[in-house]
Amino acid sequence: MHQRAYADQCSAEEERHTAARSPIRNPRATLFALALGTFAIGTGEFGSNGIIQLFASDLDVSIPVATYAITAYAFGVVVGSPAITLLAARVNRRTLLLGLMVLFLVGNALSALASNIALLVVARFVTGSVQGAFFGAGAVVAAYVYGPGKGGKAFATVMGGLTVATIAGSPLGTFVGQSAGWRAMYWTVVALGLLAGAALLTWLPRTDDLRGGSIGNELGGLRRGGVWLTFTVAALGISSIFAVYTFIGPFVTDAAMRDASLVPVALAVFGVGMAVGNHFGGRVADRSAHRGLIWGYGGVLVLLALIGVAGGNLVVLLPCLFGVGATMMLAIPTIQVRLTGFAPDAPTLMGALNLAALNLANSLGAIGGAITLDAGWGTLSTVWAGFVLTTAGLLLYVASVARTRPAPVPAPA
Repeated sequence: MHQRAYADQCSAEEERHTAARSPIRNPRATLFALALGTFAIGTGEFGSNGIIQLFASDLDVSIPVATYAITAYAFGVVVGSPAITLLAARVNRRTLLLGLMVLFLVGNALSALASNIALLVVARFVTGSVQGAFFGAGAVVAAYVYGPGKGGKAFATVMGGLTVATIAGSPLGTFVGQSAGWRAMYWTVVALGLLAGAALLTWLPRTDDLRGGSIGNELGGLRRGGVWLTFTVAALGISSIFAVYTFIGPFVTDAAMRDASLVPVALAVFGVGMAVGNHFGGRVADRSAHRGLIWGYGGVLVLLALIGVAGGNLVVLLPCLFGVGATMMLAIPTIQVRLTGFAPDAPTLMGALNLAALNLANSLGAIGGAITLDAGWGTLSTVWAGFVLTTAGLLLYVASVARTRPAPVPAPA
């Protein structure tokens, strides 16, 4: 009788504990809302690249000057997102995500209304400042949905919307811009943002479990050496994905000597690879501290070499593009888990830093590729710039970061 009474008491305590965690009514809908938000963000980011010639002509500036708008977006992610994350440290993650989506809508509306390049640059910086903070806060909510030990899967879920944007969102934005004008592309993104905002408002849980922390806790993460080592490893290693993605058009038309109509196909193949790699990357990150990054970086080095040697053959190029997207995305959830492991009390800021590292990698890959092209080493030479950068990131990881054990992530109360 005593044992049965004790068991009943334990069962009641467990039920009260579960109830205190404010279970989510529709977890799949919550995850969908988060992914829809990142899809809208990714569509605006990648779609801008596809309409650069259009707004350069309309605003009467050269293509190099028009790229300031693209750079401003990346600068917003690298600088603006961590700043917003710190300023909003105490804000409930639900409230923060809704506020960020409002700022996203404002940034894209200002982009559509910009009457000169200066205003467009400011609008793109504002919009970019949303991205990293949204991904960081979204990863916290997704981790709450999945429960302890699923940080990699949580971040991969949030990243899923971005990978789908490379497959569908970017071509959609480019098509709309070419058909109805570049301003229509940004209004389309506003419409997607409104849908995402409505989904977030409806399905994000209202719970104190998602309350923020102190600014001191967030800043404390920036004092951890392992955080900055991992940030550097990410910025160096992931750069090769952009040393390829940025130059897919020339790869198809100049190296493989195929019609430009195949460029969207090549971009879609690359995007599908990213989606597949992201899916498995989340699972690998939750099972192994190092495997996802080592496999991802090691695999992409092999594929880069294949493109550099035989990428002029479309039969070789397309599978390798799929592989580069897949192997690089295999590594990114592991990077997020390691960042959070080094600073478990600042998960939102670590998510923002991860996105900041990716945008820095974007610049490094594009700059490295431009250097090899300017040197006259041929269209496919950009992959060797990526090869060097990823090798540096992998060597740094093996030599330093892999020997530094992150602090264990505490289970939520």
